[in-house]
Amino acid sequence: MSILLAAQAARYSDRDAISTPEGVFSYRRLLDASARVASFLLGGSSDLEEKPVAFLAPPGFHYVAVQWGIWRAGGIAMPLSLFHPRPELEYVLDDTHPAAVIAHPQLAAVLKPLSEDLRLRFALSTEALEHAPGVLPTIVADRRAMILYTSGTTGRPKGVVTTHANLAAQVTSLVLAWGWTSEDRILNVLPLHHVHGIVNVLACALRVGAVCEILPRFDPAEVWGRFLRGGLTLFMAVPTIYVKLIDHWEKSSPADRERMSEACRGMRLMVSGSAALPVGTLEQWRRISGHVLLERYGMTEIGMALSNPLEGRRIPGSVGSPLPGVEVRLTDESGKPVAIGTPGEIEVRGPTVFLEYWNRSEDTLKAFRDGWFLTGDIAVEEHGTYRILGRNSVDILKTGGYKVSALEIEETVRTHPDIRECAVVGVPDPVWGDRVCAALVMREGAKVELESFRAWAGERLAPYKIPREIAILSELPRNAMGKVSKPALKERFQREKP
Repeated sequence: MSILLAAQAARYSDRDAISTPEGVFSYRRLLDASARVASFLLGGSSDLEEKPVAFLAPPGFHYVAVQWGIWRAGGIAMPLSLFHPRPELEYVLDDTHPAAVIAHPQLAAVLKPLSEDLRLRFALSTEALEHAPGVLPTIVADRRAMILYTSGTTGRPKGVVTTHANLAAQVTSLVLAWGWTSEDRILNVLPLHHVHGIVNVLACALRVGAVCEILPRFDPAEVWGRFLRGGLTLFMAVPTIYVKLIDHWEKSSPADRERMSEACRGMRLMVSGSAALPVGTLEQWRRISGHVLLERYGMTEIGMALSNPLEGRRIPGSVGSPLPGVEVRLTDESGKPVAIGTPGEIEVRGPTVFLEYWNRSEDTLKAFRDGWFLTGDIAVEEHGTYRILGRNSVDILKTGGYKVSALEIEETVRTHPDIRECAVVGVPDPVWGDRVCAALVMREGAKVELESFRAWAGERLAPYKIPREIAILSELPRNAMGKVSKPALKERFQREKP
């Protein structure tokens, strides 16, 4: 899909492609800008030959131009998170050693010192956009296209590598399943370092010649205001966003509520994903908007695998059935398929599944069994649809649409000078999916308050990884083998929920 974007964009030429706070940009403008970025990155060479290029830009024109430019130069696009503090950015850059690091001028202060410390080539996106276009390489579909970092059971994030063919398969599947056309117009409020925003929204829209309107950040009042102006056909978000939109609607006047609800009814499709959607939230949104949110299931390694139907009944609590071109099965611990109605681990196979974890051959091998990717999620098939029951590791949490490793958070928290031990758990929460909570054992005589702890953690962890609650314990509960009993901790936090 990524290398096909240029060919597709040429068909749409002067049509609007993206609308951002910077302005409205046509497909022709994106083609010209990305050609300049590609030539700048090549620097006289003929091909980047699948070298990673990291970039940091706000959602908007620079982001898309740089992403396309990396692809057109033969590199691997590696979008960085706007929300990650220096230690997390440093880890990713050190893990990949990219050929270049590109930053929007507004974010140069974040990446330039880090690039210098790691002795990486650094440039501003404005420099790249001003470069003269030149001859670009021909890129074949089986080459690596993108690296997105995702948390794993071993603690530190792993780089998920997808090829151009993987991305093409992911987008083609969604375009077919969700009825995308060039007449669509979608509003994106999702981060663009995550598969949800990159593939499901931005790439699908640009693949078919639709318009993607981009807000740099989510604000419920802004989103409702955009809904009221009309013209949108699709909206996709995580459950947390829908909860906040519902809250804003409920605080509005009766007259405004009616206008807001009518604006929603003018759209053809609204989707929820990246975390479990509470049935109560689905019902509230249905009453407000007239839409039964389309729930789907996917992850960084596979794109989307399951989806409720565009047409037909959508079952609350279900993530639907396999998408076009995707094979799904449920298996027991030995890898044997389970009977219908019996819980099993979701395994996925097909062209949408990623190629490898960056520089982690052992982790890649462990992630597959007989060609099937092991998701680690447990589900049950009922009447042809799948219902997610949970994850097979208590150490993987989903909060606000992000997959988070409890082990990674614990590693960071243990570096606090006053904390001797810690254990992190996810507690079910109607807004966040999993509420990140930390049980702490302090060093003798030491104390810590929630706000000061969160401020300390905020300098080392992404916002969604920072524990929202802490409990100070004299010791962590353990089983007979000495392993921390996380179920006991979860019960404690649930019992003492404020």
